[in-house]
Formats: sequence, C-alpha cells, structure tokens
Amino acid sequence: MSALPCPFAGPLEKIFKRLGLLGALTLTLTLAGCSKTSDAPAAAPAAPPPPEVGVVTATLATVGLVTELPGRTEAARTAQVRARAAGILIKRHFREGSDVKAGQALFTIDAAPYRATLASALAQLARSQANLTQAQAQATRYKPLVEARAVSEQEFLNAVSAQKQAEADVAIGRAAVQTAQINLGYATVTAPISGRIGRALVTEGALVGQGEATQLALIQQIDPMYVNFTQPVADVLRLRAAIASGRLTSAGGESALVRVVLDDGSVYPQPGKLLFSDLSVDPSSGQITLRAELPNSKGALLPGMYVRARLEQAAAGDAILLPQQAVQRSASGDTVKVVGADGMIASRSVKVGAGKDGQWVVLEGLQTGERVMVDGFQKVRGPGPVKAVPWVVGTAVPTAGGDPAPTAGGVPASTAGGASGPAAAGAPAAASSGLTAAAAQPAASTASTAARY
Repeated sequence: MSALPCPFAGPLEKIFKRLGLLGALTLTLTLAGCSKTSDAPAAAPAAPPPPEVGVVTATLATVGLVTELPGRTEAARTAQVRARAAGILIKRHFREGSDVKAGQALFTIDAAPYRATLASALAQLARSQANLTQAQAQATRYKPLVEARAVSEQEFLNAVSAQKQAEADVAIGRAAVQTAQINLGYATVTAPISGRIGRALVTEGALVGQGEATQLALIQQIDPMYVNFTQPVADVLRLRAAIASGRLTSAGGESALVRVVLDDGSVYPQPGKLLFSDLSVDPSSGQITLRAELPNSKGALLPGMYVRARLEQAAAGDAILLPQQAVQRSASGDTVKVVGADGMIASRSVKVGAGKDGQWVVLEGLQTGERVMVDGFQKVRGPGPVKAVPWVVGTAVPTAGGDPAPTAGGVPASTAGGASGPAAAGAPAAASSGLTAAAAQPAASTASTAARY
C-alpha cells in the first residue's frame, strides 16, 4: 500500500534546505510517522474463551426432612422448699447455686417449742401406759372371781372396759409422740429432691411458717433437661397426609432424635429423644406441644433458655441436595440454572422442601445426572456457552481476569498481591528495559507530539 500524501511535505522541504542535515533527519522521522500510521493493518479481536462456572451433579438419595421449631428448656423436676414448721430461722446450711442431694439439710428452725411438745407427749404416753397396766391387772383378777360368782358380771365388764380404754389412751399417746417427733423433724428443712438450688428467699432471723408454708428456696433438677416446643397443626396435618400418600416416609415417630440449636447459633453436642406429642391443640394459637429430653450432665443448658429444636419427622426417598447458593428464591417460585451438554444455560423451576446442613432439599424439577450451576453467576453475560467445572465446597472458579474468585470464607484462592493479564506481563519487560522516570518523560512528549499530527 502506497503512503498517503502528507499536507506538510511542501513546506518541510523548504525547511530541509535551510536546516541541512539535522532538519533532514527530523523530516525523515516525521514523514515515517505519517506513513507508518496509514500502513498499519487493523488486527481482528480474538474471541474470548467461554467463562468457567462451578456445577454440581444432581444425585437422587433418601434425605431426612428436618423441621426446626422454637422452644424453651424446662427442668425435669422442680421443687419449692417450704417451711412446714413455724418459728425463727436460725441457720442456712447450703451455698446458693450449688448442687444438693435429696435429704440434705438446708435450713434450721428454732426447735425448742417442738422439743417441749415431744417431751409432753412422751409423759402423756407414760401415764397412759401406767393406767393400762393397772386396768389389765384388775381385769385379770376379776376373771376367775366372776366364774366363782365372787363378783358380779357388771364389775367384771367394767374392769374389761377400763382395760380397753387404757389401751386406747396408750395408742393416742403414741400418736401424739409421733406427731411431736415429725414436727420436731420439720424444724430441720431438708431437700425434697436432688438438683441445683437457687438463692435463699429468706435470711437468718426471719419468722417462717406462721400461718402459711413460707417458701425458702427453689430446687431444679437439670439433668436430664426437657425442651418444650410447638408446631402448627397445619404442618402436622400436611406431614401426615404426605406420609399417608407415600410421598414421604415416617422417620421413627416418638423415638426420633432431636438436635437443639442454642441462642448463639451453636448446636448442642448431645442429641435428645422425642418423649411425646400432645394430643390436644392449643385453641388460642393452633399449635401442638411436643417435648424432648436431653442429657445435661455438664449443666450447659439452663431452665428457661430459648432454643430451636431440629426434628427429623419424615424422609423423602427421591430427593436431591443442592447448596443454597444454587437456588434462586423469589415470590414467583424457586429456580436453578442447569448447564446442558452443549454448554448452554437453561433456567429450571424446582420444588424446594426444608433445609438440611446448609443445603436445600429439592423434591421436584431435577433429574439425576443433570449439572446445576452453583458458582460463577457474575461472569455470565447474556446467552452463550459456558465451561462447566466441578464445584467443591469452600472453593470458587477463577474470575474473568484470571484471579480466583473469593471462596465461601471470603479469601481468594491465590494471593491478593499477584498481578494477572497483560499488565502483569508488561511489568517485567518495563523493569528489564532499564528506563528511569526521567528517560520516560521525553518518550511521552514525543508520543504526544505525534498524536497532534
């Protein structure tokens, strides 16, 4: 291709004659720049490679459907420690917040009045026993006399009656002694059950049990621990209908395992078992109450804690587990992106059940062997093929610039300082040329001048 005529060729020739050799060199470079600009052929842009996306292969499996329900913990046994004897509280024998055993002494009430009552009952019993001895002797003496008709039968009957009355008085005396002993025992307040005792509700010197059984403390048995949670009756009916139709299978009934999620999001390490499901529905809320029992040997669970109970009530035979990021949820329904054999992406509507271990349980809409897109959504621009690569939990496919995309934890797969692309390739070349900043300034000025021409 011939060089295009330069509009400054005529005037520059006159300058060439005046400037001599130096002007000739300058003119030659300028004309070469004009010719080179027009002679450079236009290079066709290379087609970019298809973007890589992470996919998982759908696999049918039997998946347990876990229901997460709100609930609260409750002590297995609760007992109020009350004063059953009236008097002044003298001493407390336990440390608040400690574990106590059944029968352990907790409080002492002034027992002087009860000791006196016991002594009086013992004395009354002794008198009754003495009267009984006398009555028995008289009845025994009258028996042969009445047979010999030495005494009348009426006198003998009076002697026998006096003996029986004396026996009754002895029985009354023994009961009075037993009552006095019981009341004296109440002066020492003991723990009715084993468990953890709370704070003392009264202090030494307080008058307790006067007219009512004063509450002194509260003991709660927290090993095992109960968890009471509720479930809407509508969910229960739908679940029973699905099991009856065969779409789902029962997962153990009342022997099902229960996992508890604490308020901070952590999972309690020891599973529990479902004890029962209430037969009646709460008319005010439309909920059914369920109860589970969990071991609590270390005392990590406390009564009244808010928890969430995960209960596996049914299992789906032909279900697919997908990472939650693979499912797009909206008001119009749930969809996933399926990568076909030709690399094209198609949107697919699916039916999603409950979540399990950070994944969605897909019940309908997918077939085994289909590839579902999980990662790389931001790199897909309009219709076109993609390159499907297997997706692994905690990793991400590389981005369009060559750097790996951030993983689930937010850390890139390669170091953040590593450059990529043409800029990275050009950096070593610039460093090896040995050009300094001062030497680069004239080159920039020359390029700017050429651009103006």
